[in-house]
Amino acid sequence: MKDPSRPVVGVVAKPRPSGRLEALDQLLEHLAGKGAEAVLDPEADKLSTLRGYRVAVRSELPALVDLVVVLGGDGTLLSVARHLGDRPVPVMGVNLGSLGFLTEISLPEMVSTLDLCLEGKATVQPRMVLEASLHRDGAVIDSYRCMNDAVINKSALARIIEVRIEVGGEWLTNMRADGLIVATPTGSTAYNLSAGGPILTPGLEGVVLAPLCPHALTMRPIVLDGRHPIDITLLHGSEEVYLTADGQTGTPVKNGDRLRVERSPHSVPLVVSQHRGYFALLREKLGWGTRYP
Repeated sequence: MKDPSRPVVGVVAKPRPSGRLEALDQLLEHLAGKGAEAVLDPEADKLSTLRGYRVAVRSELPALVDLVVVLGGDGTLLSVARHLGDRPVPVMGVNLGSLGFLTEISLPEMVSTLDLCLEGKATVQPRMVLEASLHRDGAVIDSYRCMNDAVINKSALARIIEVRIEVGGEWLTNMRADGLIVATPTGSTAYNLSAGGPILTPGLEGVVLAPLCPHALTMRPIVLDGRHPIDITLLHGSEEVYLTADGQTGTPVKNGDRLRVERSPHSVPLVVSQHRGYFALLREKLGWGTRYP
């Protein structure tokens, strides 16, 4: 914390159908009792019954606060993470969704974990981030920060696409498939896992390439050294090919466009539970290793 006597905490919340979120008011009252200042995103401000708080949009929060608390699911946390930029503000995710693999702090743990954050004693795990830039005619037309993955794929009705893949300037292969996932270790348990890719533990510095419904059965997921840039050039595809970052933002891709994905020099400091490790999280959230009758 910059100033332990008056820490500033950003609070982000996912909209609720009921328009109320009791955990939010509990969080704000606890922060006030600790002498901390809270800055709310607009959604959190709508959900709270308490008034008089400073409000800032998510893109502005990292420059204003020492910690961001996310009340919601993994998608809400990802939307915060891409705005961190070069300011390593810890992010504490409190799970209000159905799975909550990134927002792993449970509601009963919220207050105790928050206290540890305010005291500088929380366990914070740096998570790799990818920088994805789309190049067209020698110019960058779009760029994204991805905590989970960058995906290039066709729409439901489009034909199969063909891409050329280079790693660190060396040709890896040409691939024909419905698409391709480039995932971080954090993202390895997301879309990559559904596509048959491997799970990578968060401390690894690798990147997964996982093809989506490849034309050749020999085309399998591969784990690459995260130090080398990956270039993916669209050789052939219909007009309905898209680049998507963390499943939330994206842009259409045209034939000849080149997607460069490389490790960001910045990471996301993620606050993790004091009560269970990563493997326990795999067992609890994904049922990993469970035998069914």
